[in-house]
Amino acid sequence: MTTFERWSVWLTSAVVAGTGFVYAWMKYLLVPVDAFAVVNHPLQPLVLKLHIVSAPLLVFVIGMITLRHVWPHYRALVPRGRRSGIVVALMTVPMILTGYLVQVITNVGWLLAIVVAHLLLGIVYAVGLVLHQVAVRMTASSPQPSVAEPDEVPSVVSPK
Repeated sequence: MTTFERWSVWLTSAVVAGTGFVYAWMKYLLVPVDAFAVVNHPLQPLVLKLHIVSAPLLVFVIGMITLRHVWPHYRALVPRGRRSGIVVALMTVPMILTGYLVQVITNVGWLLAIVVAHLLLGIVYAVGLVLHQVAVRMTASSPQPSVAEPDEVPSVVSPK
């Protein structure tokens, strides 16, 4: 991964996870001062908007690194960080899907199930991403087979 890609993943993941966790805390754990309040905290709508606006950036970044990092490492059976990387990769699609469904589902029962799923998937994604970084750093000192990134692959000119 390039430095830009690495920073993009960490920055967008931190913003989306941070706003998601703060919003969940505000919505589900805080008690409003006023019994007739629509929100539990005055910043709750802003935090939700930041979460919704930053999430598509995370989706874009995940797509960006999938072709240059995730798929080549998966195909080459790179052992360093493999399990944690697979967990993070498997969490992304259902996390994104439930994030969109939370905004459009109106049935209370289904909405509760989707919200719980989205929260759990978000937690597993965030923890998995940190564990992936730890696993990669811990095994960085041992020699590992590397996978050439697409821009590092030497071009081969076929003779005519």
